[in-house]
Amino acid sequence: MRVIILAGGFGTRLSEETSVSPKPMLEIGGKPMLWHIMSIYASHGFKDFLVACGYKGEVIKQYFHSFLVHNSDLFINLKNGSCNVANSAVPDWQIGVVDTGLNTLTGGRLLRLKNLIGDQTFMVTYGDGLADVNIKSLVAFHRGHGKLATISAVSPIARFGRLELNGDRVAQFAEKRQTGEGWINGGFFVFEPGVLDYIDDDQTSLEGKPLENLAAESQLMAYRHRGFWHPMDTMRDKQYLESLWASGKAPWKAW
Repeated sequence: MRVIILAGGFGTRLSEETSVSPKPMLEIGGKPMLWHIMSIYASHGFKDFLVACGYKGEVIKQYFHSFLVHNSDLFINLKNGSCNVANSAVPDWQIGVVDTGLNTLTGGRLLRLKNLIGDQTFMVTYGDGLADVNIKSLVAFHRGHGKLATISAVSPIARFGRLELNGDRVAQFAEKRQTGEGWINGGFFVFEPGVLDYIDDDQTSLEGKPLENLAAESQLMAYRHRGFWHPMDTMRDKQYLESLWASGKAPWKAW
């Protein structure tokens, strides 16, 4: 099953970093977010990727074009220009990096990939979020209900410490407490090709009319993910994810 990663946005809230690189290429532990996301899927056996590019897509293309060279030993004959690769540490992934337009919205990027998607069930996620989602369970859930679309619902960590007040007295302070209620879109979708019929053009946001109409027609099901999930929207998010990786206990690391 093919995995589509939406990686074309401008990343304006991280403009200090994304002025030279698209957000999915910002590094956590020396590896781009894209690499982390692909590794999540690959650890569950899904290794066929389409990266829907837009803003600074050439950076993504260059990274994967040079991946073999950067992750291998090279033996170069300067006289005749020959080059041999040895001790390669490259995963067996198939990656398509496709330009889907600079100003195309999320739904439009999927529509532009229609010919590559074909008539098979496919997965979609964003290029800026990490989670310990069990992808095999997600796919099994989708297969089991028979609807057109599955969305992963997450209950995120609060971004600020929570104060419980008794009058003017702080009765309890809880840092980064789970909300415990309320679900939001965590990405990690599974779609049937029929979902593309709900998308009009480049200026269609997946999170707008397509998902709204699928829900209204009882074609959208929610896979509740109660584990780790965190986006990289701000520098604070990036630093938080970096700290988890540096601790050696990154929850999304299943490989």
